[in-house]
Amino acid sequence: MTAETTRATADKLVAYCRNNDTLTGLKEIYASDAVSVEASPMPGGDGSTETRGVDGIRSKHEWWANNFDVHSATVDGPYPHGTDRFAVIFEMDTTHKESGQRNQMKEVAVYHVNDAGKIVREEFFYAM
Repeated sequence: MTAETTRATADKLVAYCRNNDTLTGLKEIYASDAVSVEASPMPGGDGSTETRGVDGIRSKHEWWANNFDVHSATVDGPYPHGTDRFAVIFEMDTTHKESGQRNQMKEVAVYHVNDAGKIVREEFFYAM
């Protein structure tokens, strides 16, 4: 693992997020067995904070798109850490489709990258 490999993966992820093309990013830069960890359980889920596998992570993205209108979003970073990790800061202005409640949120995501340059773990930190 090199810092350059991780930086290349980080730059790709940030570009996909800024272009609202995260599903392509899931195909290209995520390991098939990647793990996604939320700060709290997802609404309507099984109570777990972890989602395993790229198909499960894709389902989280679909759930988000089906439940929220995004008015604006910014992506700040990446912020490299060592040779195998980086962080990204996301800020979003959204409306929950069902309730109509508008909300602004900020979260930090930490990504872990394997020797092949694939994201194997993502962890999200946000105020509850």
